[in-house]
Order: sequence, then C-alpha cells, then structure tokens
Amino acid sequence: MKYLVTGGAGFIGSAVVRRLINNTPHAVVVVDKLTYAGNLESLAPVSDHPNYAFVQADIVDTAMMRRIFAAHQPDVVLHLAAESHVDRSIDGPGDFIQTNLVGTFSLLQAALEYWRGLPEARKAAFRFQHISTDEVFGSLGADGFFREDTPYQPNSPYSASKAGSDHLVRAWHHTYGLPVVMTNCSNNYGPYHFPEKLIPLTIINGLQGRQISVYGTGMNVRDWLHVDDHAEALLLVSERGGNGENYNIGGHNEYTNIEVVRLICDLLDELAPNAAIGKRQNLIAFVADRPGHDARYAIDAAKIGRDLNWKPRYDFKDGLRETVQWYLDNKTWWERVQSGVYRGERLGLGV
Repeated sequence: MKYLVTGGAGFIGSAVVRRLINNTPHAVVVVDKLTYAGNLESLAPVSDHPNYAFVQADIVDTAMMRRIFAAHQPDVVLHLAAESHVDRSIDGPGDFIQTNLVGTFSLLQAALEYWRGLPEARKAAFRFQHISTDEVFGSLGADGFFREDTPYQPNSPYSASKAGSDHLVRAWHHTYGLPVVMTNCSNNYGPYHFPEKLIPLTIINGLQGRQISVYGTGMNVRDWLHVDDHAEALLLVSERGGNGENYNIGGHNEYTNIEVVRLICDLLDELAPNAAIGKRQNLIAFVADRPGHDARYAIDAAKIGRDLNWKPRYDFKDGLRETVQWYLDNKTWWERVQSGVYRGERLGLGV
C-alpha cells in the first residue's frame, strides 16, 4: 500500500515512518511543513530507501494537498501534522487554530475529493486516520480513566484545537461517508523527542547542569506511552481498525511529573556522572504552575486490546532508561535543535 503521513518529520510521525519503512513492504510519502519541530534528521535512517518520498508542504494549502493526493495516490492517510505543545498554545493560540483546525479541514476536503474519484475496490479500502490526544477529554480526578465515549472537555488552546479537529473528522465521515478511523493517545516519550517537552528538556538540562523546572507541586499525573509502542498501535489500527471507529492508546504507566523528573535525575547520575554538577536532584526547582494545568490524564486502552490484540511492550522505567541513553548517544542531534528556534526557555506563561 501507499501511506501518506502528514507531520512525518515530527516526533511521532517520524517514528511511524521509520517503522513503515523498516518493518513493512509499504511505500510512504511524508508531507511536512518543517516548522521548528519538524526535523529531517529524524528521518535520515530511512531517507535513502526506495519506498520513501518527501514533500515539503503546509496542510492548510488545499490546492497543494490535492496535487499531492493526485500525484502519490495514497491508500491510507495518517494525519499527524499538528501544533502540539500546550505551553506554546497558551502563548500563541493562533498557530494552533490555523494548523490543527483549518489544516485538518483542508486535508479532509482534499482527501474527500480524491476518495470520491477512486475505483470502487480502492475506494472501499481507503482510510483517513486521524491521530489525536487524550487532552481533548479534559482532566481526571484521582480515579477513573478516559474511554472512547468520555465527553470532550478540552481546557487549553491546544486541546481545544485538537478536539475541534476530531469533530471535523467525525463529521466528514458521517456527512460525506469518508472512511475514517481515529485514535487518542496518552503522553509520548522516546528518541527524537523535541526538547521543549518535559522528558527531553529534563534530560538536557540535567546534562548541562541547568535548573530543572517543575510546574507547581509536580503532582500532575500523566500516563506515559513509548513512541515505538504508539507507532506500532497506529499501524495496527490502519490495517485492522474499523471504519468510523476510534481507539484510545495508552501506556499503562501513570507517574507524577516530579516522579518522572527524579527518575531522570537518578539515571543521569548513574549513566553520566559529573562531579562539577553533582546530584541532579539538587537542580530541581518548583516554579509557578502552567495556567489551567490539567491534574491527571489516564487512558483506558481496553478497546484496542480487545478488538485488535494490542498492548504496550515498554515498561516506563525501562523505556526511560533507553531514552536517556539515546540522548547521551545523540548529543549532536539535540544540540543542533537547540541552536535553532528553541533554546530551553520557559514557555506558556500566558502573558
């Protein structure tokens, strides 16, 4: 088959593309605008493969999306292109509305026109797969889990824009018959993660002996999903997911933010001891909380386990050790990222 992967140079998208090229016979065309978080180096391991193609384009450009569909004739669309960082959405929500809402609308329109022109057999097999987040469901208390039927209650500009894109995809399925499948995932981590997010930022600040900032009390809880587990689940959904269905994908790894930070500090002390820096936990500083910071996310992934026989492979502590080691082994990658648009500054103050 031919896969069209939007946002394929991003963190999750590049993991999906590497898995497609390395583990399947399918062809892949990556569409990415190459904003600050898009990095072709994340695709370097597969960029010379004959089944790989890349087009730099903005999903908001409907005419360009139509040309890409016509030229590459995909059987499956994996739509991962999105602005994705909550803190950035607080500082500049406009980009999130443009990419996540207008961009998804543009892509849906191009996909619908393309799908309607396919021969019947290919038309029946076509899927538009939309990848979203558990943040659209809002915040949980101490108990309970997000399920596929949990009501939406987004609390940040980012999650609101993703909730809107989810609703657009559902509407294009019910109104126009476009074959779609949707997934909502918990927090991802792993290699090639852009350094503004909690885990890579903590690793890099710890390596450099800089302050490791923790929002509020550090007691906000997240369910951590290794990006390779997520990529595996997404491809399984693309192959076997039901038309019009949605699936929650979670790692079954709930930790508070301060627990995650302390685990990373201990791993850095073990794997990269530095007498001049000392114990990394001494670098931790509690700072003013993010505006509207959701207390807890946790995914009920029973449906994808029951229907598609998927479960995560990674235990969080093992995956975190592997991730810290990857950043130690790939200093050149993250140093080049930090030399560009993002240098570790505090985002999301809402000023």
